[in-house]
Amino acid sequence: MSYHQTTLTLPAYARGIHIITPRIEEAISQLLPHSAKVGLVHLFLLHTSASLAINENADPDVRLDTEEWLNKIAPENQPEYRHTLEGSDDLPAHLKSMILGVSLTIPLVNGELGLGTWQRVYLCEHRNLPEYGGQRKLVITVNT
Repeated sequence: MSYHQTTLTLPAYARGIHIITPRIEEAISQLLPHSAKVGLVHLFLLHTSASLAINENADPDVRLDTEEWLNKIAPENQPEYRHTLEGSDDLPAHLKSMILGVSLTIPLVNGELGLGTWQRVYLCEHRNLPEYGGQRKLVITVNT
């Protein structure tokens, strides 16, 4: 077994749910020897106010509805929140990150991400720009 690793710097995205699968696939193609066909891909986001998820790519309403649902689960401007130093979206962003998580493991199948037909990797940006959020770093580790 061998391990390959890189850190992908993602551009700043507006608050919302964004498909980042092509960026991950490009990083993996540059990272792996062409002979690597089977393994595990681990993704780890180095942030506490954004998260990763896998869901469908066909209908953009899924991303919009997910964002709206998360905002109902962890709303802004709640008087009971103490952690508001960086704004009203600060604690809700941390809560959303805890709910969705910051890591994913995906099989490597025939040298590619083993995602289902409609599955794609999402970066869920929970902060408002331009004050917070910004570029995000994603550690990609492949075990072949």
